Amino acid sequence: MSTMDEVVDGWLKHRLVVHDLLALVDDKDVDFKPWEGAKSLGELAVHIATSMDMFVKTVLNGEFTMPQKEDDYQTIGDVREIVHKYTTATTRDLKSLSKSQLTEEVEFNKDVAPGSFWLSNAIDHEIHHKGQLFTYVRMIGVEEVPFFMKHPSELKK
Repeated sequence: MSTMDEVVDGWLKHRLVVHDLLALVDDKDVDFKPWEGAKSLGELAVHIATSMDMFVKTVLNGEFTMPQKEDDYQTIGDVREIVHKYTTATTRDLKSLSKSQLTEEVEFNKDVAPGSFWLSNAIDHEIHHKGQLFTYVRMIGVEEVPFFMKHPSELKK
């Protein structure tokens, strides 16, 4: 297994839990917000997916790449489809990254760092928001939630 495959597998162990969490949500809770001014549950899930895509595309392109706007959803099924679409695209893009793209410096948010730093930052960002999603799901009344990450045997090859 190559190093990039290990990165992809490590990330997927977290992303697939986002899919599992969304499977526990009903349409009535897609707009749930735990406080005024918070992202809704649907917005948070879409943010997780589009942010990771933005970071990976930034490293892939060697320059900041704006995140895609994905706010045209009505149901939790729509949100699940968006997250699935980005999981597929991000997996493909991660696997296509070259060693030089990982070492090449990229400017992001007035800071310059190698692509590998931005990928690590992206994964940490996703894990942070996944933790918030766990809290949202518990707040809407779900009692049985998945483990925080998939075990190696749970990844589909």
